[in-house]
Amino acid sequence: MTDFKIQTEQFADIRILRYQVPGFENLSFDKKRLVYFLSQAALWGRDIIYDQNYKFNLLIRHNLENIYKTYQGNRESETFLAFLVYLKRFWFSNGIHHHYSMDKFFPSCSEEDFKDLLLNSNISDYKLFKDKSESVFIDEFAKLIFDKNEDAKRVSLNTEEDLLVQSACNFYENVSQQEAEEFYKNQKKTDSKKPISLGLNSKLIKENGNILELTYKIDGHYSAAIGKMVFYLEKAVPFAENKEQQKALQSLIDFYKSGDLNDFDNYSLAWLEDTESTVDLIHGFIETYGDPLGRKATFESLVSIRDEESTKRAETISNNAIWFEQNSTTSIKHKKEKINGVTAKAIFAVMESGDCSPATPIGVNLPNADWIRAEHGSKSVSISNIIDAYDLASKNSGVIEEFAYNELEITLDKTYGNIASKLHVDLHEIIGHGSGKLENGIAEPAEMLKNYASTIEEARADLVALYFALDQKLIELNLMPDEKVGICEYNSFIRSSLLTQLVRVEFGKNIEESHMRNRQLIAKWVFEKGKNDNVIERIKENGKTYFLIHDYYKLSSLFGMLLKEVQRIKSAGDYNAAKNLVENYGVKVEKDLHKEVLERWEKLHIAPYAGFVNPHYSPVFEGYTMVDIEIDYPEDFSQQMLIYSKNYSSLI
Repeated sequence: MTDFKIQTEQFADIRILRYQVPGFENLSFDKKRLVYFLSQAALWGRDIIYDQNYKFNLLIRHNLENIYKTYQGNRESETFLAFLVYLKRFWFSNGIHHHYSMDKFFPSCSEEDFKDLLLNSNISDYKLFKDKSESVFIDEFAKLIFDKNEDAKRVSLNTEEDLLVQSACNFYENVSQQEAEEFYKNQKKTDSKKPISLGLNSKLIKENGNILELTYKIDGHYSAAIGKMVFYLEKAVPFAENKEQQKALQSLIDFYKSGDLNDFDNYSLAWLEDTESTVDLIHGFIETYGDPLGRKATFESLVSIRDEESTKRAETISNNAIWFEQNSTTSIKHKKEKINGVTAKAIFAVMESGDCSPATPIGVNLPNADWIRAEHGSKSVSISNIIDAYDLASKNSGVIEEFAYNELEITLDKTYGNIASKLHVDLHEIIGHGSGKLENGIAEPAEMLKNYASTIEEARADLVALYFALDQKLIELNLMPDEKVGICEYNSFIRSSLLTQLVRVEFGKNIEESHMRNRQLIAKWVFEKGKNDNVIERIKENGKTYFLIHDYYKLSSLFGMLLKEVQRIKSAGDYNAAKNLVENYGVKVEKDLHKEVLERWEKLHIAPYAGFVNPHYSPVFEGYTMVDIEIDYPEDFSQQMLIYSKNYSSLI
């Protein structure tokens, strides 16, 4: 498919891309059926992420889509076109808050014009607020969309205030931060060597003075959606490739039926054992970035097939995991004595849903429970077709030419950028997240490091990848041709962390997102600590700021020093050190530099964020018998979102 169109449209700060699935047509019919049923199970979880992000998101989505489908006025007017951009942003973020900054965003039309859209659409098809009449709906719905003070931030990490009161996410209701922390502290089993991830799959509410936990399961919270997911997971089981995969799928089904987190750990262990299957599935309540307390997980699903060629690189890294552990800069007492069950592969995404879509990760390392990682290992994946799509979409964008200091940087990036990025992802996911151990008696990071846990963990994984990026071991293992790959990665990391990632922050605001905090934390720390030796020089030429690395090996040493400290913070559960590191280096943005970067970026006419339209899978029938599954690649983002809302809505 040489003429495959990667980018389909751009609006606001977003580009919509497509990804291909190499090799799908060559899968056996059983594997295609497995992909199809797992993809259906993934899509039936879509409503959950909307509701987890904000309690009114599903109602808002229904009503915005009703305007889109039934508005009788001029659909080419400025007001309607402004509404359409807002709706697309809403779909992209799975709600009214920006997927990255977590800030509430707003239509560019006026509130009165928005009300006109509401009034000139099919009023009888709106979903109303509970206990509210149709007569007050228009004003109240418009106020919900436009009020800048109401539910202004999905996840607040401002430690000066109650994190739950300031966060609009839908994991807690009428519960204060202190009440939530005490609730789980009282549940903690202090003698358990296999602690369950308390609160991972539930919502905490307070009714009549009593705190209750609503568990996500069949016949529990989100039962309608989970029931549909289980229906298709059960259809997938007969097509499992082997007994390990069959056990993993059945364990996931058991967890959704019980809601018991011990069953979730059993599923995680069974999933770890499935290392040979071509088709794989990540499905469930996984990552906790959406909870300001870092405890409750959002729904996500990623269906994939193995990328055999790139898996060789990942397997080489995982097979040498103990070497990386032994040769990192971390303290001996924070190293694992042996590496159990660390496996890695490269994959092609075939379907993404929930917190993986439309914006998607490029790599994953699971399970997240530290006791499972320590005793049983982890499974890492890098998503080849997503990385390649990003790479293709960025070619000839002008970004590297604008922010790199010299031609050497530009040449290195164009020559080695793709392999440097993939190698960083592999080292980050396989070695970074899979390394290190907690000290005896130290609880899980979510409890010890609280709202800083995610940033510290991502910094730890990035630092592992950065520290080893110039190591001769990577050349010996044929993971890179020479050290220029590592040099390219250092240039890219410092450039993006100190300059280009600032385009993702609204002017005048601080950094809130954990991955962005992690990257700035690292870059600012090494810049400061290397200042006396001029390791990184800040240069201003013709009104433009650049960061030029002079000593790559001293920079590697600085990465190693910080890695040792960040691992100590996690291993010891040192909350105060985590807070000081993140707040001093990862949060604040230099206003003059921010303004400059935004102005330089604006001239490039490139949206800073990107996400994807999923492929579509269609069963082929002969009579009543399914005989094949066909794949096609839709281009229209809006149509895909409307189809998903029509075909996979269960919670509204």
